Amino acid sequence: MVTNIMIVGVGGQGTLLTSRILGGLAEVAGYDVKLSEVHGMAQRGGSVVTYVRYATEGEEVAEPIVEEGQADVLIAFERLEALRYAHFLKADGALVVNDQRIDPMPVITGAAQYPDEILENLSKKYKVFAIDAMAKAEELGNTRVFNTIVLGMAARHMNYTKQQWEDVITSKVPPKTVDINLAGFRAGYGED
Repeated sequence: MVTNIMIVGVGGQGTLLTSRILGGLAEVAGYDVKLSEVHGMAQRGGSVVTYVRYATEGEEVAEPIVEEGQADVLIAFERLEALRYAHFLKADGALVVNDQRIDPMPVITGAAQYPDEILENLSKKYKVFAIDAMAKAEELGNTRVFNTIVLGMAARHMNYTKQQWEDVITSKVPPKTVDINLAGFRAGYGED
């Protein structure tokens, strides 16, 4: 069985690190795993998309790209990015969203409006799990760990133990940030 995960966000939000953690988790479990990173205009606050695909039970992953309607889990680090990529989810997929607004350039310049009620509208069609990860990161004293908070919430919708997650996070984040990233992960994992 192949599991398809997408991570979407805005440049600088940690989508690439998150995909490497997910890929590392699949590797540790002994699965065939493929990653793909689409950077876009990351340096200018544009969309960043990463794909993680892994196969269980001795199967192999042929390609790293997740097709529309095939994602088991979509992790979105910003509301508008969740809206932009929700059509990639399977009918029974989980949409894990950081409830944060980051205005894209067309909104900043006045050429477009940021949509209202994104999470409410997405909830009409998808299983949405939202978290205000930035507020939790501020409580922890480091806003840069909001992505591991979101990852903690997403972890509850995947078949790995909490200890497996923590071991891989420990191996993938810079050594001086291990403790704060684990605290972030635990904050998201403990969410109801």
